[in-house]
Amino acid sequence: MTSTPTASLASSERGRALTILAAILIMLLVDWLPEPAPLERAGDVIALTPDGKACLAILAFAITLWVTEAIPFAVTALFVLLLVPIFGIADYATTVRAGFGNPLITFFVGVLFLSTGFTRSGLGTRLVLHMLRIVGTRTDRVLLGFLVIGALLSMWITDMAVAAVLLPLGVGVLKDAGLRPLQSSYGRALMISCAFGPLIGGIGTPAGAGANLAAVGYLRELAGVEVSFARWMAFGLPSALLMIPVCWRILLRAFPPEIDHLPMERKEIDDRIAALGRPTRLEIWTVAVFAGTITTWLTTPLLAQWSGGLIDPPTQAVALGGGLLLFLPGLRVLVWKEAQRDMDWGGVVLIVAGLSLGVMVFETGAARWLAQVMLGRLADVPGVLQPFVIVLVVAALHMLFSSNTVTGAIIMPILIALAQDLGLDVWTIAAPAAFTSTLAFILVTESPTNVLPYSAGYFSIRDMAKVGIVMTFGAAACVTIAIVAVRALGGG
Repeated sequence: MTSTPTASLASSERGRALTILAAILIMLLVDWLPEPAPLERAGDVIALTPDGKACLAILAFAITLWVTEAIPFAVTALFVLLLVPIFGIADYATTVRAGFGNPLITFFVGVLFLSTGFTRSGLGTRLVLHMLRIVGTRTDRVLLGFLVIGALLSMWITDMAVAAVLLPLGVGVLKDAGLRPLQSSYGRALMISCAFGPLIGGIGTPAGAGANLAAVGYLRELAGVEVSFARWMAFGLPSALLMIPVCWRILLRAFPPEIDHLPMERKEIDDRIAALGRPTRLEIWTVAVFAGTITTWLTTPLLAQWSGGLIDPPTQAVALGGGLLLFLPGLRVLVWKEAQRDMDWGGVVLIVAGLSLGVMVFETGAARWLAQVMLGRLADVPGVLQPFVIVLVVAALHMLFSSNTVTGAIIMPILIALAQDLGLDVWTIAAPAAFTSTLAFILVTESPTNVLPYSAGYFSIRDMAKVGIVMTFGAAACVTIAIVAVRALGGG
């Protein structure tokens, strides 16, 4: 006897209700548990305060619902904004200000404008066809092409901006192939690659992510260790290059393509490029805005130095400014109503709540206590395996803090202190943590870089977690091999 659609829907709703109930019970249980005994590390006493324990309880609630998708992820995020004041951790205004007051929100909105303009102008279709002309139409090669392009660009441009470039290209490929959101195995792999490629490339150079520059600053200020561009790349570049083929094989194995080739021949690609004709005025303006935005990101340090600090625009302001240029009369790539409809405003809500909770976890001391619990026994691990352990532990912390910057701020000072206490090379111990601060493979909610491809609707949070866990172990192995090999060769 088969179940009716109504019965199936009722069963699904019951399952969601039970999941929500379980998340609430987990939160209450964590908050109800007594505070553990304070930790003592090198004469420093680190206690988990009641507010810190309440933050961990809310984290457990949010992660449970984000992973199971029992309710929309943006709704879960908004619940977080209410739970922090309900538990008395901070008042409502402070909680909201910690998220909405962060400049990263304007960066996210600006990048979403740029991504939408890429599609609306027709430039996305043109670039997709030129990329297919180079890599061919075999689905596995197209997937590898996205990973390589994403990684190479992300070594010089922020991860999120690269994901914004790749997103419309990937959607164009999938739509042309007639592959539907959440129904296509290849669609899942390709859109996840739009996040994983930039994440991987972001560790290749200090310029790849804002958290990288923060890590360099911590090493200089706390340990007196100078990490030059070349010294960073000695560990970061080999790690990234090793991860690309590993990620490619993991995605193909987890989501085998249902088609071997995209449904178009080389001649068809050439014909379609020819049919597009010369680039339109809107395409040229979109390219100019993108090029200007990226150039400004890359040259801001030089501009600041040349102008004596008079020209030093924040990265977030540059992104927002670039996005707004697409609305100019006469060169209007975007119309507000279209942009409003195409953009994923739920992603903005997600980032706001993630930042709010991350700040509270940090300020209550819960982050420091948890990091000590997870990494305080690093000295007992054989030296060759220490990078592997550090990557896994920092990846776990990253799931909780939903912010590259917060993760780095928590873990870098602790690892620097541990390395100094144990008489170990500080950079060798700190490098894996610095890299993993930007390697957010498991949860969509860990990074805006993940939220952008997720917003296209081709994969679920569960899909990403499934491959992300495996990729995290693969990344740990790649970072370990790279560091051990470079050290053996006398580099780093």
